[in-house]
Amino acid sequence: MRARLASLLALTTALAGCTVAGNAAEDGTERVVVGYQSKTINTVTAGTLLRAQGFLEKRLGKKYSVVWQDYDTGAPITAQMMAGKIDIGSMGDYPLLINGARGQQSEQTRTKMIAVTGYNLRGALNTVVVAPDSPIRQLADLRGKVVSTSVGSAAHGLLVQALRKAGVDPEKDVKVENQQPPIGASALQSGNVAALSQFVAWPGLLVQRGDARVLYDGGELNVATLHGTVVRQQYATAHPDVVTAFLQAQQDATEFLWKQPLRAAEIVAEQTGLPAEVVYLYNGANGIATFAMPLTAELRQAMQNDVPFLKSIGVLQGIDLNAFLDDSYLSGVPGSDAANGAVLTGTDPVCGKPVQKDAGELWFTGEETTQPAADPSCLLRAVKAAKRAGRQVRAAYVPDTTTGTRWFADRSVWVHDGDRFLPFITQGAAQRYGKGSIITYEQAVAAA
Repeated sequence: MRARLASLLALTTALAGCTVAGNAAEDGTERVVVGYQSKTINTVTAGTLLRAQGFLEKRLGKKYSVVWQDYDTGAPITAQMMAGKIDIGSMGDYPLLINGARGQQSEQTRTKMIAVTGYNLRGALNTVVVAPDSPIRQLADLRGKVVSTSVGSAAHGLLVQALRKAGVDPEKDVKVENQQPPIGASALQSGNVAALSQFVAWPGLLVQRGDARVLYDGGELNVATLHGTVVRQQYATAHPDVVTAFLQAQQDATEFLWKQPLRAAEIVAEQTGLPAEVVYLYNGANGIATFAMPLTAELRQAMQNDVPFLKSIGVLQGIDLNAFLDDSYLSGVPGSDAANGAVLTGTDPVCGKPVQKDAGELWFTGEETTQPAADPSCLLRAVKAAKRAGRQVRAAYVPDTTTGTRWFADRSVWVHDGDRFLPFITQGAAQRYGKGSIITYEQAVAAA
């Protein structure tokens, strides 16, 4: 336990804090300051991947120099934007709304959300996890317990809405600790909190390491969550060419992620210290995060639906969404209206069937491409065949039977129902299915 905690603390220390990654503007160049969150990996097309590949610098040319500033959450990016010290940033939906509302308090500080980075229409980018050996099996068991989250984040919103749905009063029945993701992860590991509600990639990281199990899949709430790109209005008015170049570079990063998802995951892993398998869980083909830039009507409505919650916790008084959401800059970015380009295709080589919406995926050690699995049962057969052939499975991904949320096959709860093997992210979801028998992953592979 102590060794695992020390390892987690080392990782969170390496990932935590704000880092000014750029250099001062060179003589004769104009400085562009970009705020991003390297560990919030569904913003990588406007942050980590964008920076690593140099797409923005290529689009801007030698007239500009880019300063990159890395933060744990969106709040400090907003503070720096209000002070005129960050020009363009990226963050989640709740921080975006707070950003827009704060900006509208003064004509000089107004901001605009100009594009989407990653989203999940069911809300699966946020997850509640507990320790692997925790006796807590359902949200109702959190009564009287301490839960860590980042207050004002979408993960906080998930926690509050999910608790209410489960008949638990989030104000009276649960004590919420307002903590940054690395601190909350350490608190869960040390036993100082009973559960952790957080956004990507912390839940996936903790589960992949064996330091947590999922108590509640955000996809069960079925409330869309998204991340996006925001710019200071004054800066956009003065430098429309830079804003267009940024969005063109974001599209470059998006297309790179679509075309080379494994390589993109490895690049993000190299930059953040996160395991590539965790990054790919969210950002790969059929990943939890969908990467596409348009501000669709569905996502606009999701932002509107978020406003009442933020008002209820006192972090938002009001916002003119029509003035804040502005996709006009995307008109100058060819290809930015494209839908998700990271979808699993092909034919399952083990079952000999084309992949469907419930397709899984295997990533083998030392291989530069992945292998599709037509369905969860076929994936188990592929794992079994790979073991016999001496191929090492680096990661195997399957969609949850109920929500469709992609998860690690070996961290899922399996149900054997007739000739089918069905994966569930949580024990509770497997029990609610109500048929067949619950078995371990190892038993499922053996029986496939």
